Amino acid sequence: MVESKLRAEIENGIIRDPEIQTDHSLIMQPFHNPIKTNPLMIGVLVSSSFCAISLSLSLLLLATPKIVDKVSSPQDVYDPTTVDHLVFGIASSGNSWPNRKEYTKLWWNLKSNKRMRGCVFVDSLPDKENSNNDYSLPPLCVSEDTSQFLYTYKPGGLRSAIRVARVVKETVALNHSGVRWYLFGDDDTIFFPENLVKILSKYDHRLWYYVGSHSEIYEASQVFGFGMAFGGGGFAISSSLAQVLAKVFDSCIERYAHLYGSDARVYSCITELGVGLTHEPGFHQVDLRGNIYGLLAAHPLTPLLSLHHPDHTDPIFPNMTTTKSLQHLFEAVSVDSQRILQQTVCYEKQFSWTISVAWGYAVQVFQNNVLLPDVLRVQQTFEQWKQGNALQGIYTFNTKELHPDPCKRPTIFYLDKVSSDKDGIISSYRKSFQNCSLDKTSLKKLEVIKVVTNKLDLDSKQLQTPRRHCCDLLPYNAGDLMEIAIRECKYEELVYMH
Repeated sequence: MVESKLRAEIENGIIRDPEIQTDHSLIMQPFHNPIKTNPLMIGVLVSSSFCAISLSLSLLLLATPKIVDKVSSPQDVYDPTTVDHLVFGIASSGNSWPNRKEYTKLWWNLKSNKRMRGCVFVDSLPDKENSNNDYSLPPLCVSEDTSQFLYTYKPGGLRSAIRVARVVKETVALNHSGVRWYLFGDDDTIFFPENLVKILSKYDHRLWYYVGSHSEIYEASQVFGFGMAFGGGGFAISSSLAQVLAKVFDSCIERYAHLYGSDARVYSCITELGVGLTHEPGFHQVDLRGNIYGLLAAHPLTPLLSLHHPDHTDPIFPNMTTTKSLQHLFEAVSVDSQRILQQTVCYEKQFSWTISVAWGYAVQVFQNNVLLPDVLRVQQTFEQWKQGNALQGIYTFNTKELHPDPCKRPTIFYLDKVSSDKDGIISSYRKSFQNCSLDKTSLKKLEVIKVVTNKLDLDSKQLQTPRRHCCDLLPYNAGDLMEIAIRECKYEELVYMH
C-alpha cells in the first residue's frame, strides 16, 4: 500500500506520502505518558512504535530503487538523444510561408522522410497550400486566436509577436510522445538537426534548460538582454521546462504587453520561473547585412546550429542565388554535418603562408605569417543590421577590419565539391578571384585546394572540452593544386608560425 501510493504520488509530482509522513512523525514527537502505567507496558508500547517505524522505513527502502528506476530509467539515462526526441515549432504566416518554405526544406527530413516532428504555425493557411502530405516540409498549423491579449509596445511593433510567442505553448499542446527538447525558430531560420542533437545531448532534458544565443550586435543584445535567446537564431527548451512553461504562459504574457517581440515574452516568462539562459554560440541570429563571409569563415569552436536572415544577406557563395548557395552548403552538411564551418589553421613553411580552412565552405590563404589569435578573429566583411547605431561597429565577438589594400587580404577558395568513401572525405575548394592583380608569387598559380578528412563524430568529452583540429600540408610543388590533411592534434602539439 505504501509502496504503490508513494510511487503514484511521485509520478504526479508529489514527493511526500501521507502514510509515511504519519509514521515519520512518531520519530519527531516526544513520547507522552499522561497516565501512570506499568514500566512493562511502556516497553511494549515503545517496542510497538519502533516496529511500526521500522516496517514503514523498510517499505520505503524497498520502494526507493523502483522509484529511481521509474524517474531515471535506463532508457532515459543511456539511450542517446536522436532527432526523434526533438519537436520543432516554426513561426510563419500565410503570406511569408510560400516564399520561405524553401529554407525549411533544406533541413527538414534531411536524411529520413518521417522522423522529424513539429509544425509550422501560420495565422491563416496560404492559398492552394497543402503541405501536410509533403514529407519534405513540416505540416501547417493555424495558430489560436490571440485578440484577447493586449499589445502596447510603442512606437509601432506588430501584435503578431503575441501569436508567435504562443507557438511555444501550442507546440507543447501537440502532445507528441517521447519529447526531450522543443526547438523554436522563424520560417527563415535554417537549422542543422544533427548538430542540435549533438549539442543538446550535453544536457539532461529532465532538468530545466533554456538554450540559445544573443545577437551579434552589441547594442541589440544590450537593449533586449544578453540573457535572452534571440528567436530568429532559434532556441531550445527542455521538455520538463516546456511542460511547466506552457501551463503558465498565458497568465504570464499578460504582464508583458509592453514588450516588442515574441522572444522577449518567452524570455520574460522563463525568467519568472527562475531559469537563466544556457549560452550556445552555434545559434546565429545574423543581425547583419551584406557579405557574412567573415562570420562563417571564423566560426566558433562548436557545431553550427542555425543561420538566420538569408533574405537580408548576400548569397554565401559567389555567382549563386541565395537558395542555390545554401543548397551548395548542404551538400557538405549531408556528408559531415558536425564538421561544417569548423576552422582549422596551418602554416606553410616554404612560402610563409597562413592557411585557414572553414570546412565545407571556404579556405583562405594569407600571403604572410599571421598569429593564430588574429586568424581566429572575424573579418568585418558585413554591415550592421541598422545603420546609425550609437554603438556602430561594436559586436559581441572579436572582429578585425578588412585591410584597405586588397593585395594584403587573404585569397579565398570556395567549396567546389565534396565526396566520401571508405577512405575518408575529400572536399575541394576553387579560387574565387585574385585579390591583387600585381601578385607575381606562386599563389597566383594555385587554383584548387583539396582537403582530406575523416568524418567527425564528436563524443561527450569533445563536446564538453572541444579542441581545434590540426592539419598537415602535403608536399606542394608550387603548381595549381595544394592538398591538406586535417586530423586530431597530438597531445602536446602546438599550432604556430614557423
